[in-house]
Amino acid sequence: MRTEKTLKLAVQYATDNADTPTRPQFRRWVKAALMQPAQIVLRLVDETEGCELNKQFRGKDYATNVLTFVYDDMQPLTGDIVLCAPVVGAEAHQQHKDLLAHYAHLTVHGVLHLQGYDHMEDAEAAEMEQLETQILAKLGYPDPYAERL
Repeated sequence: MRTEKTLKLAVQYATDNADTPTRPQFRRWVKAALMQPAQIVLRLVDETEGCELNKQFRGKDYATNVLTFVYDDMQPLTGDIVLCAPVVGAEAHQQHKDLLAHYAHLTVHGVLHLQGYDHMEDAEAAEMEQLETQILAKLGYPDPYAERL
């Protein structure tokens, strides 16, 4: 018998960035990557908050694109995903990627982290990247790891 994956998702906009995806877009991306029941807060932040969080929790004094916080890895899985809107936008521009496709990728990436996937070792990274690519293809987005001209 297949377990129904239930999702409680709260999307918080703590940024003035106008180029952020909608709540329904985030919900679609999260559901595509989710393999178990979960309660998730997805928070979009500005560079100041992104830098503060990265410094506090990872010891790095800069804003990063996505941070994932797992609070309970039992079912339902509970955690937060933080996306730094200015960093995501800058990366998409620098990498010549569609902004929504990049947001979709980083959202899927964060959801996979919540579920225990990692990319610290080469084999783990290959598995995670393959899964991300498959999920994004089902959503209609290109391979995020393909070379861009």
